[in-house]
Amino acid sequence: MSSYYEKQQKRRLISSYFSVVLSIALVLFLLGLLGMLLLNAKKVSDHFKEQVVVTIYLKERAKEVEVKQLEKSLAMSDYVKSTEFVSKEQAAEFMKAETGEDFMDFVGYNPLQNSIDVHLKADYVTTEHLEKVTTEAMNKKFVEEVSYDNDLVNLMNDNVKKISFWVLVISALFTVIAVLLINSSLRLSVYSKRFTIKTMQMVGATKQFIRRPFIWKSIRLGIIGATLALIGMAVVFYYLNQTFPELELMANIILVILLFVVVFTLGIVITWISTHFATQRFLNLKTDELYY
Repeated sequence: MSSYYEKQQKRRLISSYFSVVLSIALVLFLLGLLGMLLLNAKKVSDHFKEQVVVTIYLKERAKEVEVKQLEKSLAMSDYVKSTEFVSKEQAAEFMKAETGEDFMDFVGYNPLQNSIDVHLKADYVTTEHLEKVTTEAMNKKFVEEVSYDNDLVNLMNDNVKKISFWVLVISALFTVIAVLLINSSLRLSVYSKRFTIKTMQMVGATKQFIRRPFIWKSIRLGIIGATLALIGMAVVFYYLNQTFPELELMANIILVILLFVVVFTLGIVITWISTHFATQRFLNLKTDELYY
């Protein structure tokens, strides 16, 4: 009978440890992903900002040397990331591919213009800088028109600010929830040993002596959970880096390593603090209070 009871207790203990490790792993994994998002939020927003195209349309009489000089001056500017000359023939082919029809069959000639597509650096994708680029380009006599989606730029900048704010708020909120979840799981684990704690205390064991094995056990569980979380993060990180190479997620390897170190350290620190306070609570209880 005692053997059966011991087996049942062992199973319950293993189940309790498993739930603690799983809770720690899931919480740290989600925290790690949130940290990854925070670290790369600017890269993601910059990537989308740099997709905004400023199109400089050229007059028919524009000379090749003038166009080359304009491209060169744009390329040397601090605010320009890249430029591309698009001939009216290329523009016609692109439109044909988009619509599936050759509009020149109806018109009889190519009404499109030669143009230069300009991609600005992310920090310069603002209404003020775009107006400056427009003014400078329009000062050239061979430039017909400058076109860009101003509404899209304003909407993008507004959304980036809102998203950045809410990501920070959610990160703080989620961190608090993560600590509470891990703390709850560890307290349940310590709760199953409350009678053992009180027995050790009654025979003269100090609080530090009683607390030490619980803390070390929790730290080991924290290390296991953190390791599982890091493996999951590494898989997700590798997948995203392969799927979206343009985001250059591995460009700053030091920040990536630092994030992994922080997540691993959190697994140890949170479990240590949670176990310390959980054992302290049961150490301060009276014997008759252990049954409630």
